[in-house]
Parts: sequence; C-alpha cells; structure tokens
Amino acid sequence: MDNQPDNKRRKALRWQLPFLLFLIVATVLIIRHQRLMPYQLAKGPVFGTFFSVKYQHDDNLQPLILEELQRVDASLSAFNDTSVISRINTNKDMSTDERFEEVFKLAQQVAEQTDGCFDITVAPLVNAWGFGFKKGIDPTQQAIDSIMPFVGYGKVKLQGHRIVKEKPQTMLDASAIAKGFACDRVATVLRAHDVQNFVVEIGGEVVAQGKNEQGEPWRVGIAQPQDDSLAVDVPNMAVLSMDNCAMATSGNYRNFYYRDGKKYAHTINPHDGRPVQHSLLSATVVARNCATADAYATAFMVMGMEKAKLLLEKHTELSAFFIYADSTGEYDTWCSPKLEKKLMK
Repeated sequence: MDNQPDNKRRKALRWQLPFLLFLIVATVLIIRHQRLMPYQLAKGPVFGTFFSVKYQHDDNLQPLILEELQRVDASLSAFNDTSVISRINTNKDMSTDERFEEVFKLAQQVAEQTDGCFDITVAPLVNAWGFGFKKGIDPTQQAIDSIMPFVGYGKVKLQGHRIVKEKPQTMLDASAIAKGFACDRVATVLRAHDVQNFVVEIGGEVVAQGKNEQGEPWRVGIAQPQDDSLAVDVPNMAVLSMDNCAMATSGNYRNFYYRDGKKYAHTINPHDGRPVQHSLLSATVVARNCATADAYATAFMVMGMEKAKLLLEKHTELSAFFIYADSTGEYDTWCSPKLEKKLMK
C-alpha cells in the first residue's frame, strides 16, 4: 500500500518524459525551420508611388499583397473613377464598403481630436491649389472663400452604408491616410498567413514586425528634407529601430511647386484654405497602426510644432520626430522622449 504513490509517480513520469522530449524536439525543429525560411521581397508601383514588402515565408505571397492593394485602390483612390470615394465625390448613389468605412471613421475621430487640422473634406482646396487631379492657376482669395463653405469634417456623416453630405459640392480626400491604411491591410494579410517577420513600406509609410534577416529589429530612416523632389540618395536625419509598430511621415518638402518665385506646399490648412507656412518641415509619427500615424502626421504639419507638442502630451499612445528650420534657417530636430530609445546611434 505504501508504494502506491511512488508507482503512480513513476507511471506519470513514463508518460511525461516522452511528451517533454517531443516538445523539445518540435521546438528545435520549428526554430530551425524559422531560421531557414527565406525572406522574400514584393515590390512595385501603387497609388502614384511605390510599395515594398519584405517578409519571411516559404510561399510567394505577392499575388495576395497585390489583391489587397487593389481592394484599397477600389475603395479609396480619388484617381480611380470607379472607386467608392470617387463615386461619392460625384454624388453617385453608392454604398460604402468596409475599407472606406474604417478609414472614414478614423478620419473623423482624428479630426475631432485635432480640432479639424486633419480634415478628409479638403479635396476641393487641394485641387484648387493644384495638388489633386486638377492643375491650374493659384486660386484667388475670392475663389478660396467660395470653396470654404463646402469644407469641414462636420459636414459629412456616415449613415448606415451611405455618406450623407450637407452640400453636394463637398468632396472627400483620403490621400493623407490611405497609404498608411494600405500598409495596415497588407500587414493583416501577412499575419493571416502566419508571417512573423516583415516590413511593409508604401510611399514612406511603414509597418514593421519581428526581425530582419540578421535577427535584429527593422531599421527605418527619416530622410533629411530636400527641395529637390527627385533627389536620390537623400541622407537620413535619424534611423529608427522598429518592431511591432507603424510609422508615417508628412513633409512639405515632398510635394510642392514654385510659381513666380514662391513655394507652395501641398499641406493645406482646412481652417483658412491656404498652404501652411511655418518652420515645421517634416513630422514623423509612430503609432500602433499606420493609418493613425499617417493622419496625425498630416495634422501636425497643419498645426505646427508647438501645438503638436501639446497634443502629444494628451495622446501618450503617439510619439513623434520633428524636423524644423531654426531661426537661422538650419535644420534642427525634436523627438518625443519615449521615442528616443528607438533612435539608432
């Protein structure tokens, strides 16, 4: 009788030891397979820019990546006449889709939190200044004043699966959030196929997870502002170490034109209808997802650095890196304290 507990323990160990051995062997095989699994690269043109996706997986996932990018384009591209947003802008009877609705709801949320510095209804102003799908002369103040009644995020609402406008002339522009959203959607596709290590980049917006081929966090540069929009080999002002986060950059040096000796930047202030004029040259935002980072980066470019810093104090889930011109016209930088640990030395 006294030996029964010992016998039970020995029987339990006889079952447990093979199971533990199996777990150890399986873990070793999984780790070995993970190390041997190739890193693949998908890239190409999209949304008027380029995408690049590096990911670790046995299979070629580029067809799935392209399918998702096409779905985003079919929903949010103002340059696609048949997209959801284009049909809404031309007042067609159009049901929204899940991608449009996700972006619209986030855009309205960021608009509320930034006092309208991010505004999805700026499309008529963007076009008037020659940065959308219309090219023309600079608008007069009278022309701007005639557009302003149709601009304002509070003038559009999502009811059911329909966009309701106060005025039919109101148009939507998702360009300041769509690339970030597309990065998020591609990341979702990769995660659905159990990809653990990847970096997605579309036109400078980035989502990164896991490690690179060297087993280190992904390194992503923040470029020095350049007036030459076609410049190559642009030096970095900083390099971030990224893992399980998203980054987006908005900068007036990326999209602008000169006319009659004056520079016009593409960031339009929804409050006065004119291109912003201040010392902030570039705003990089790090957030949980890229659509959020994209929208706030644009909002910060509108509000300027000092107001952006105040907003960052309230939104601790965000961090930022700003490049600005100091009093002598030289480049200077400011970094959120919690982002400093991600800066590569």
